[in-house]
Amino acid sequence: MTNIDRDGVRLYYETRGSGTPLILTHGYSSTSEMWQGQIDVLARDGYRVVVWDMRGHGKSSYPDEQSLYSEEHTVADMAAILDEVSGLGSSAIVGGLSLGGYMSLAFYRLHPTRVRALLIIDTGPGFKNDAAREAWNKTARETGARFDRDGLSLTKGLSPERSQVTHRNAQGLAMAARGMLAQRNAAVIESLPHIKTPALVVVGGDDTPFLVASEYMAKKIPGAKNVVVPKAGHAVNIDQPLLFNDAVRAFLRSLGGSGGTAKL
Repeated sequence: MTNIDRDGVRLYYETRGSGTPLILTHGYSSTSEMWQGQIDVLARDGYRVVVWDMRGHGKSSYPDEQSLYSEEHTVADMAAILDEVSGLGSSAIVGGLSLGGYMSLAFYRLHPTRVRALLIIDTGPGFKNDAAREAWNKTARETGARFDRDGLSLTKGLSPERSQVTHRNAQGLAMAARGMLAQRNAAVIESLPHIKTPALVVVGGDDTPFLVASEYMAKKIPGAKNVVVPKAGHAVNIDQPLLFNDAVRAFLRSLGGSGGTAKL
């Protein structure tokens, strides 16, 4: 087990392969286990694949203070892991699913020179409208309250990337919902037109809540590619691993190519 210490918070990560660093961040209430179908494939292609567990998730620490769960802490955690793996200030291909994709966009906003390319998977970029953001945050707070009330049994009925992984307790997930899933402003969505690195947006064809968001991001991020994977829900990399891997590998082979929307 590999960990780094961030001011008393232990962050679990693992690496596979050698070459260009590629860090993948899981979605809310999932863990690094969700990437098992991608790690070896991408490592064999010549990437140093880095997966990790966000604070309050999986094998990382579950801090007791609500203030230790935030977008700012998560982005700083990603930077610290890359520093540890590849050297201070090193750059990488940065990607993630759902909350992990949102945090990848947030990472680019603060550290654009550290991002060689973006992989944004089944993700929403946030909200410009204050009322829409508050509705999202109300749902995040309710999710936290359900974890406080029902414990880890709540994950059993969720999508595969959440129902098939292991956490130590529900308290961290509850605080992560309130501090990391909830959003504070429109900074990420407003940053999309200013992204200057190649970007791939992938969404499951059955992931209805995120289809419009994915199309929006592909239009707003200059030159972004948008791939819609059929017969896949919110866990597109688990529902259709071969199609997902093919899309990611094709993008990585042709970084800098023209944008567009593809249906597999």
